[in-house]
Amino acid sequence: MSFCVRFVCLLLLFATAASAQERFGLDHMGEIVQLSDPRISPDGRSVVVIVSRANFDENRRDIELVLVDVATGAQKVMTRRSVALPNWSPSGSSVAFLAPVDGRRQLFVLPVDGGEATQITDAPTGVRSYSWRPDGGALAYVSEDEPEVREGVERHNRSFEADVNYLLTEAPRPRHLWLVPASGGEAERLTSGEWSVGSALADGRSIAPSWSPDGQAIAFAQQPEPGPRHIYDNGIRILDSSTRAIRPLNSTRQRLRGGAAFSPDGSLVSYSFPHEGDTRFVDEVYVAPAEGGDGRSLTHALDRNIRTSRWMPDGRSLLILANDTTTAGLWIQPLEGAARRIDTGSAVPTSGLSVSHSGHIAMVASEPNRPAELYAQREPGGGFERLTHFNAHIAALDLGRRESIQWRGADDFDMDGVLTYPPGYRPGQPHPLVLLIHGGPRGTSTVAFSARAQWLASHGWVVFEPNYRGGDGRGTAFQAAIWNDAGEGPGRDVMSGVDLLIERGIADPDRMAVSGWSYGGYMTTWLLGNYPDRWRAGVAGAPVTDHIDQYVLSDINAPVATYYGGSPFTDPDRLRAFREQAPITYAPRITAPTLILCNTGDQRVPITESYILYHVLRDNGVKTRFIAYPLDGHSPPDPVHRRDVDRRWAAWLEEHLAGGAP
Repeated sequence: MSFCVRFVCLLLLFATAASAQERFGLDHMGEIVQLSDPRISPDGRSVVVIVSRANFDENRRDIELVLVDVATGAQKVMTRRSVALPNWSPSGSSVAFLAPVDGRRQLFVLPVDGGEATQITDAPTGVRSYSWRPDGGALAYVSEDEPEVREGVERHNRSFEADVNYLLTEAPRPRHLWLVPASGGEAERLTSGEWSVGSALADGRSIAPSWSPDGQAIAFAQQPEPGPRHIYDNGIRILDSSTRAIRPLNSTRQRLRGGAAFSPDGSLVSYSFPHEGDTRFVDEVYVAPAEGGDGRSLTHALDRNIRTSRWMPDGRSLLILANDTTTAGLWIQPLEGAARRIDTGSAVPTSGLSVSHSGHIAMVASEPNRPAELYAQREPGGGFERLTHFNAHIAALDLGRRESIQWRGADDFDMDGVLTYPPGYRPGQPHPLVLLIHGGPRGTSTVAFSARAQWLASHGWVVFEPNYRGGDGRGTAFQAAIWNDAGEGPGRDVMSGVDLLIERGIADPDRMAVSGWSYGGYMTTWLLGNYPDRWRAGVAGAPVTDHIDQYVLSDINAPVATYYGGSPFTDPDRLRAFREQAPITYAPRITAPTLILCNTGDQRVPITESYILYHVLRDNGVKTRFIAYPLDGHSPPDPVHRRDVDRRWAAWLEEHLAGGAP
């Protein structure tokens, strides 16, 4: 071999080795392909899934609806519209979805074998959710009522009666059920009144209606009035699709947090209800006779907060999803007997679950070192196989190792969390520690892929994601322990984990930072103020600093009231509890440089809470910077501002942690 050939080969080997050692960087975060809303076909042979990629030039996400063959993994792009909520027709010959038309989402139907999508609704206020009638001939959908028409000089009068959510610019309007033929045509109104179809807490999306198998009835969630004040007041109602008569499914369980679903044979209705009717406790899956009654809990013995449930085609069991310590689990819960865990291997499922008529399950899941992909069973009851490889280029990077950690914490709680080590981590040498605290507080950090944890670990820091009391990974007692103990108890939980990492020689006690978003921002502010000598820096994203502000101004007035047992203004002791457990009360003690990030249009955690924290820090001479994003929502949804959040997050910590690993 000539010298030139050998030299070229060495260059290629060097380039390959260098590429293999490339660390996860800020640009890689923008290259992650996101998957959501998987829906498996009735025969289990195909899955449609929403695939989106960041488009930084246009500052948007480019969306495709992709059809994936379960047997081969072959893919076909069905449409490049900005689709949402895809659903197969009962025959499997077409797929319905929502897509924007003139700024409002409308309902479309797309033939699977080819052809253009047909817009079948022209709802003046758009479509919120929908479901196919079992015969495939029509779809029921939810739409908001049109605003009142004012005439004369009053047409300029935009005043309205305010209540909950300081960002609203008009009074909430009822949402009601409509029926439209699958081929399009005039829509028929099914319900009306001052009440409203219920909304989900997370995003305001209306809870989808559920048809009985014979198409004669629709189960839906009903609020007594529209608006966020009543998100905990959902009751299940049954609509007779012929007579339009509405009856309650039950009379005593009216504080629901999820929708209803008919069983495959129509004899039962499943629904979500908190343990013992107390919103502090885990949500359980109940089943009741379709003709009416309270029914009974199926998942009480499991003692996990059920996030998703789907009827299995046999009608004798349900597929359920719940967080479980530092992972998320799938179970088959029979109508009688104990739940059976389904093995998902290293894949951690998300809320995207779908079951075919033949019992195949499809899901979006991620692994510790691989972002989300589509997984499915090729045979009912078989193992899950990864069908897509959209993020293989991310998995090939030199990523930090993620692992679960357990310990005995404060107040005799069994605790857990997730560690992400920097690439090339050397045991025995303490490293800078960055806390990345989850929000909720009813959330859980799992070993699923975390882009932010990998980005921070790439700087040479150990990243610790502690699961504190109030999270939903350890059952009712753990979840409810945060009641009237919003900061002190969770703070002890977190610090017991930090001290363990120091004791094990993993964390450098002189180079530690704390960060988080939403309730993670609450915990960040609490820890900065109550343990001021422990931290070199903090990053508080959309921080909850005062629950009174959140109770008065946000869209979750009803849930915040439950944290302390009711309104802060009706009981002096309760008002005192709100004040004593507010991180802002202790913020004057903060000494660590603190970065604050928040959207100006955050309906969940009003930006007023960030302003208060900023002025407390600034007035006390603490180094701080307050970055506001002129956007709606609880966090930036667009690629450019999301990248800016992560860039500033890491840069602030890098500046104040004085470099990476020793």
